[in-house]
Amino acid sequence: MTTVDVVYRYATRPTEAEMLALGNAREVYGIRRLVLNHQQKTIRVEYDATRLSTAVVSQLLRRAGIFVTEEVSLIPPQLPPPATEEKKEAALAK
Repeated sequence: MTTVDVVYRYATRPTEAEMLALGNAREVYGIRRLVLNHQQKTIRVEYDATRLSTAVVSQLLRRAGIFVTEEVSLIPPQLPPPATEEKKEAALAK
């Protein structure tokens, strides 16, 4: 089993019917956990990647009535490596 997390941002707060549908989506074989963050308007889905793909997971959310606006990257943006003294001197010499 390969556990994968994916985070989606949604547009509007889920209604009671949509929350019930999300509860049913949790019964899908391969979905391990659903976590909603109402402040950030995100839903984190932990699933088994040997059974499901991100396309299937997003389709399950759409079928539950959740309007997904984007997939949120879990990897923070990387800073460029600091310039070394040699590179700084070469840039100044030009």
